[in-house]
Amino acid sequence: MTDADTGRAGTELATFVTSLSADDIPEEALRLAERAILDTVGVTLAGAAADAGETAVTAVRDGTGETTLLGRNETRPLSDAVFINGTAGHALDFDDVALAAMDGHPSVPMVAPLLAVGERENASGLDILTAFVAGFETQCYLSRPISPGHYEGGWHATSTMGVFGAAAAVATLLELPRARVEHALGIAASMPAGLKRNFGSTTKPIHAGQAARSGMTAALLAAEGATADPTAIDGERGFFDSYCGDGRPDLERLPELGTRWSLLEDGIDVKKYPCCYYTHAAIYAASELADTHGLKAEVIDEVTVTASQGAADALAHDDPSTGLEAKFSMPYLIASAIARERVDLAAFDDERIDDRAVQSVRERVSLTVDDELPYDSNAAAVEIATRSGERYEQFQAQPPGTHDDPLSDDELHEKFRLCAEHAPDAVDIDGACADLDALRTLSDVSRLLEKL
Repeated sequence: MTDADTGRAGTELATFVTSLSADDIPEEALRLAERAILDTVGVTLAGAAADAGETAVTAVRDGTGETTLLGRNETRPLSDAVFINGTAGHALDFDDVALAAMDGHPSVPMVAPLLAVGERENASGLDILTAFVAGFETQCYLSRPISPGHYEGGWHATSTMGVFGAAAAVATLLELPRARVEHALGIAASMPAGLKRNFGSTTKPIHAGQAARSGMTAALLAAEGATADPTAIDGERGFFDSYCGDGRPDLERLPELGTRWSLLEDGIDVKKYPCCYYTHAAIYAASELADTHGLKAEVIDEVTVTASQGAADALAHDDPSTGLEAKFSMPYLIASAIARERVDLAAFDDERIDDRAVQSVRERVSLTVDDELPYDSNAAAVEIATRSGERYEQFQAQPPGTHDDPLSDDELHEKFRLCAEHAPDAVDIDGACADLDALRTLSDVSRLLEKL
């Protein structure tokens, strides 16, 4: 890093954020943002009823406020509502990912503060979409110089990158001037947190809630005059230096903002299954093999899954005892796909974890690492051996629902409806889905929140 580099990141981002308008954003990027927000709201509605969602709403009781809690007939103060909604959005690990761009879940830290501040400011749907794109591109911009060392070093990028995305998104929504945006990002640079060691616990979704709240707070503080060092991101002992893992940040990897759109080139991957994304290719391959060859739990002798080192690092619970741990257990998930013939929300009820049929297969599943795969590859190979000696294999290069092979609109809408049905309180499912699907046409996002 040279002296000329310090301050570049904050300046470039602030310039991008303050100059961005809806007219600058490619039509396809706006549509992808619309789909991402629809999906994130859906999983938040279901997550509100999950353990982490219930814990957050019970623990944070500082008054009623005026900000809507998604899926609940309640309101809370702005900061509390953003934390609660952000936590609920990641509670089921069903929210979207962008592993190619930032090694984490990009939407959930942004959607909670955008809807909350948008409700307060009577923002339009197009305002929300523009701010979402600004936040997404910010996360990806900052992730590139320090990846993959940042994630390999134990940081949960959903939180550590998400706080910047939330700050940039809210700053965009509030139309802060360039100098104030630069301070907002500098303030956010002192707020990243979230450890991979806590995957499989209630703390993981709390990472998302905290990033959502902290990023919003950074923007609100900057709006009121709070300051930060202009080199807080890329200066010596700044964010890049402190969070890049082994080695030094590679500033040559900073993309050109506004000409290269990460939302279009890297994309967002929408989850088909409510569990760690590193398992999705293997789940799909195992399901296909079992369905094609009529394989039932009782005929399984052995299942071998081969995946990346990144998958092995994230999947820390071979023998899960809770639904949260099961989301990070390759043996459990493959066993559920074969024995139950599905991996759905019900698969992670705590009482189902010791299901006999699932457990009988789980004990026969092993995970090995293919060193030739890139560290963060989502690919997986599955080999199933039967007790009668047959062997069946399938390699799955990508999970279903990737940017290159997205869920159809019908599949996305069905996922939203299934999630919304799990909300603690009644939701206008069809009305909300229609509003979210045409978010850019809404003149006031408050009308949407009345249905949630």
